[in-house]
This record gives sequence, structure tokens and C-alpha cells, in this order.
Amino acid sequence: MQSLGHPFTVLPSVDSTNNYAMQKVHARLAKHGAAWLALEQTHGKGQRGKHWIANKGENIYLSIVAEPDFLKPDKAFSLVAAVALGTYNFVKKYLGEKTAIKWPNDIYWGDRKAVGILIENIIQPNKWTYSVIGIGVNINQVAFDSSLKNPVSWKQVTGITYDVISLARELCGFIDSSYRELTAGESIILQDYQNAMYKLNQPVQFRRRTTEFSAVVKGVTKDGKLVISGEQTEQVDWGSVEWLI
Repeated sequence: MQSLGHPFTVLPSVDSTNNYAMQKVHARLAKHGAAWLALEQTHGKGQRGKHWIANKGENIYLSIVAEPDFLKPDKAFSLVAAVALGTYNFVKKYLGEKTAIKWPNDIYWGDRKAVGILIENIIQPNKWTYSVIGIGVNINQVAFDSSLKNPVSWKQVTGITYDVISLARELCGFIDSSYRELTAGESIILQDYQNAMYKLNQPVQFRRRTTEFSAVVKGVTKDGKLVISGEQTEQVDWGSVEWLI
């Protein structure tokens, strides 16, 4: 199996690396492992239609193509967990023990967001054909748009200016390692993901529609639901509750 991150291409500027990678997939010009790093994204994509706002040349804007045909379509969270775990291990190497995975797939340092992940899939009936794994990492940027809630960059944490291209290549290697573990079985990936979760076994203030409530984060199910315990223990779908941080 070709390693994720090979071939690795640096693009001066694109609207979105995920858009670019998906166009290559549809044109049959991309295979498993291909990765594109953009030095600039003019219309970066985030979860739930949000835009990823970042400065030119200062951060990682990366998309990787995978062919997870060994997974059934209903195992989508297993891939999410593997990518998040690989990214978490990469960030933790540099930023240390305050690194955590905020469900479902943001990487936090303390209470601040360092990484956003967006995975877009092409699934045919009963067959998962392609995934485009998009990752944005705040590296050298120190001033952020005021609309962003709680961003943090590596430079803000460490005071160091990093080589974005070499870090992006290294990130591909970390994700490839987790992806290969996933091909051997999902149980270890899901357990390691849960152990790395942000606020695990701690109370968190949530909002559901207009109601705020407190609950303890207990873990995650195999299909990616967040397990929380408040007045009762429940499993919540992504997007059904808002974390109040």
C-alpha cells in the first residue's frame, strides 16, 4: 500500500486544498497517498460550511487522498478517529501534554484550537471508494481574525518559527502510521482516541438548542457518538450539542 503523503506536491495558492484534491479524484488523476500542501488558501473549508481563515505561508493547509475500501461505509468514524489520532500524536510531539482531541476531530492545546480537520468522502452503494482528508494547522500565525473563537498557533505556544513544508511532510507520516493501524483493526485506534479526548471524565458546559447544561465527558461510541453523563447518561450526535468553552 502506498504511504499517505506520496507523492507530495506544494501548491503556491488554491481556493481550497480539499476542492483541488477532489477535482483530481473525479478526474482520475489522484490515487491513494497523494497529498497537496498549499502555501495559500483563498477559500479554505471548515466543518459545517465554515471558512478556514489563515495567513499566506504561515500554516499547514494540507489535503491527502485515501482509498479506505477495507472499511464499510458505516465505519466512517473509524477513519475520523485514525486521522485525528495521527494528527494528535504529531502535535503532541511539539506542544506536549496539553494536547488533546476535541470530539469529533479538532486538536486542542489547552482550551484553544490548534488544528481543524475536514474529511470528505466518495461512497458508492456498499463501497467506500475515496476520502479527501483536509487538515489545517496553525503554525506560525500570531494574529487571527476576531471571528475565530479560540485559535492558537505553535509559535504562540513555543515562540519558535517553524518550516511549514517539512512539518507537513512529517504530519503525513504520522497520519499514515495511524491509517496502517486502522487497516489491522479499529479497536486500538478507538481506545487510543478515547484516551486522548479533551475534557475526558471532566464536566463540560454544553448548549442544546437554547438550553445550557453541564455533563461529564465519558467517551465515544464506535459509531462516533459522544457519551456524556449529566442528569442521565446519553449518546449525542455530532452537531446536536455545542461546547461552551
